[in-house]
Amino acid sequence: MGYENPLLRLPAGQALRRLPKADRARIEAVMRELRDQANTEAENAWRRRKGPMAAYWRAVATYARHLAHALSKKIPQ
Repeated sequence: MGYENPLLRLPAGQALRRLPKADRARIEAVMRELRDQANTEAENAWRRRKGPMAAYWRAVATYARHLAHALSKKIPQ
């Protein structure tokens, strides 16, 4: 992502980035799993013609990706 992640402007987003590297790595891994699983749910919902649920799961996947990316970035000094 070539922009400033808006989640990082929130106090909670900043607190996540201050966690120890090992903790950030574990949370990042879970967020990436969540993204994959939510994308699968979105595809299933879309095939079943459940548009609102597909949109919900796609949003979950997007937020999980944003969080994972924020956690993987180096903390500015």
